[in-house]
Amino acid sequence: MSQLDPTVLEFPVAAAPGPRRLGRLRLPPWLAILLGNPKSRLGILMVASMVIVALIAPLISVADPNAFSLLDAKQAPSWHHLFGTTDQGSDIFSQVVVGARRSLLLGAAAGLLATGVAAILGITAAYSGGIVDEVVNFLTNVFLTIPPIPLLVVVSGYLKSRGTWTMVVVLALVLWAFECRILRSQALSLKNRDFIQAAKAAGESTRRIVFGELMPNMISRIAAAFVLVFYIALLTDAGLEFLGLGDQAKTSWGVTLYWAQTNSTVLQGEWWPFFFPGIALAFTVLGLVLLLAGIDEVSNPRLRVEGTRRRLLRRLAAALVGGRALVRAEERTA
Repeated sequence: MSQLDPTVLEFPVAAAPGPRRLGRLRLPPWLAILLGNPKSRLGILMVASMVIVALIAPLISVADPNAFSLLDAKQAPSWHHLFGTTDQGSDIFSQVVVGARRSLLLGAAAGLLATGVAAILGITAAYSGGIVDEVVNFLTNVFLTIPPIPLLVVVSGYLKSRGTWTMVVVLALVLWAFECRILRSQALSLKNRDFIQAAKAAGESTRRIVFGELMPNMISRIAAAFVLVFYIALLTDAGLEFLGLGDQAKTSWGVTLYWAQTNSTVLQGEWWPFFFPGIALAFTVLGLVLLLAGIDEVSNPRLRVEGTRRRLLRRLAAALVGGRALVRAEERTA
């Protein structure tokens, strides 16, 4: 037996936490943090449910969303028409589930394009500096100065074609600037790190450093930028379509709201043409907001620490309140 020094206390050393396991599936640490966060977990479930609805829309749609039937006009929600019908007899449930396809596709595509432009321009400008940084800063300031909603209204009013991909490009060109500023600032804080200096000393090209070194270390911020632009594009597109500046020949949540407003359904006591597409839009945006909160906690450990502290304080306060209530109860029975 080995002799133990009585002046030395030995404690068991806990092993570093590894990636979380889901059954036999080994999850990456960032995904484990997202799934372990109640807000992001709920957000993922909400957004995933809407994506599933959009994918299976042809299977669950009970009728052609643009079909007219005067015999079924102005019907309230029922077992035959779950979300009711419009003034022209179109089934609103079919409009909502089929419209989810265009709305989600447009928002996701605009988010991808805007985030891609913002990441490439912002990170390249921060790393290159000089005239490249000045040009990108000038463009960013111009787009940040112009109010986006009036600009979108003017541009949409002059467009001859308002198809899905046209609106994707228009929304992306308007929404890229504020994320470009944020990503540029983060890239400036990383450009002088040791791993970047080592890549420079090794003679790596600017493209290799930007796409191989800087971007992978900013992936959480880029993901947060995509989610943010996603739900802003979703709301903005629905607002433009509600104003009549979208493609009225397509089925989407904003177009359904536009026809409900055009037909003055609320004034006639018909609340369902507004309620159900509005709830679908709000449900999706809420899920994206909760997901964004979870991504922020992945990229900023301080938020996780502060959240843990708040939970501990709430539990301590609840314990104190419960203890006081127990003392009062004992005093009453004494």
